[in-house]
Amino acid sequence: MPSDLAFDDPTSDVMLDAATGVRRSILPGGVRLLTQTDRSVRSVTIGLWLPVGSRDEQLRHAGSTHALEHLLFKGTRRRSAMDIATAFDEVGGDSNAITAKEHTLYYGRVRSADVPMAVDVLTDMITASLLTQESLVTEREVILEELAMAEDDPTDVGYEAFLADVLGPDTAIGRPVGGTAGSVNALSIDDVRAHWTEHYRPDNLVVTAVGDVDHDELAGLLQTGLRRGGWTLEAGAVPTRRPRSEHLLDDTTKMSFQDVATITPHRLIRPAEQNHIYLGGPGISALSEDRHTLSVLMSVLGGGMSSRLFQNIREQRGLAYSVYSFSGGYRDAGLFGMYAACRPGRTAQVVELLAAELARMGTGGIDEEELSRAKGQITGSFALGLEDTSSRMGRLGTLELVHGRYTSVDETLERIGRVDVAAVRELAGRLAGSFSTRVEVGPES
Repeated sequence: MPSDLAFDDPTSDVMLDAATGVRRSILPGGVRLLTQTDRSVRSVTIGLWLPVGSRDEQLRHAGSTHALEHLLFKGTRRRSAMDIATAFDEVGGDSNAITAKEHTLYYGRVRSADVPMAVDVLTDMITASLLTQESLVTEREVILEELAMAEDDPTDVGYEAFLADVLGPDTAIGRPVGGTAGSVNALSIDDVRAHWTEHYRPDNLVVTAVGDVDHDELAGLLQTGLRRGGWTLEAGAVPTRRPRSEHLLDDTTKMSFQDVATITPHRLIRPAEQNHIYLGGPGISALSEDRHTLSVLMSVLGGGMSSRLFQNIREQRGLAYSVYSFSGGYRDAGLFGMYAACRPGRTAQVVELLAAELARMGTGGIDEEELSRAKGQITGSFALGLEDTSSRMGRLGTLELVHGRYTSVDETLERIGRVDVAAVRELAGRLAGSFSTRVEVGPES
């Protein structure tokens, strides 16, 4: 793999993986294009990625990234909102978008014969949307309904509160992706336009496509579409590698599992029959060398019906129906957690069992059978997921934006295979010593 500097040279055109047809090139304007040609299918999934998410907003603009995502479907100089919706529907395809903390993605999946249409529509949306006051007024109500829907789901409420408590409620990375009802109501069309003007530009754009696609033909379609929308594609421009301000999590308070019961719960009262419990703390970043070890750890701890949490809390004791572990990683921050839902009177016992199971992994480790089973689960689900062009499109985008380098499937599987019981035990010990947050969503006691 070339160095990052050579890799982002405007003349760069690299076959990253000849065996699987992955190619990367830099187009005029600094647009990065990654494709994986697969002639065994008759479809293509295309994604247009911008490395900007909710964590890049100023507090007074909270929710502007998500609002912009919605508004780009509401009409351009050449198309109405109905035209955009009809374009994909009438060919049996689909199109949507995702706003996350560190990126925004616009994507479509169509037959290979309809790729020119999909590229034209998606590039039109990101370059030439009208962004009118009228569309903001209407779409604001849709977004408020989306936020209200999440508020009706205790698992959504608990997870957002957990993220905020671990990452910091007063930090950009800790705020909800969609903003709050208050911040969305306060957004002006000028806020949204300013966000679009600052971040939506050629040197910030990454395009990934997987399926029955020709790399050079797609490159030509992209340049035509972007220029038609008004973007200037200068020869020799290089991509922008967006720097992230260092986000340091406070890990000064280390707790053993015996201390978990003393963590003051963040209680959110909702009319419900169960208490929804989130317990965890700071974890590792998406770039950490321990990320594959973490995958194995999470599989053994709470990744399926054979996991320790499921067997101990549900199968052996019948204390919960739903119980699992989870983790999240960003470029400079991470978190881990465990979730269970139970009747309120069982909360204290379930919390103790959650913490104790991870503590046992940190002191006693795991056995070879558990290690083998976890690796089988991870590699199997990974391989099955990559049979879908949308998953492969997403993987290419994530590797480019988060990791800055391509990793083959074989290399990833090899790294998972190198994880051993000692590494899992060491990481479990670290995590068991960093419990900091307990969130509960449920009825009044």
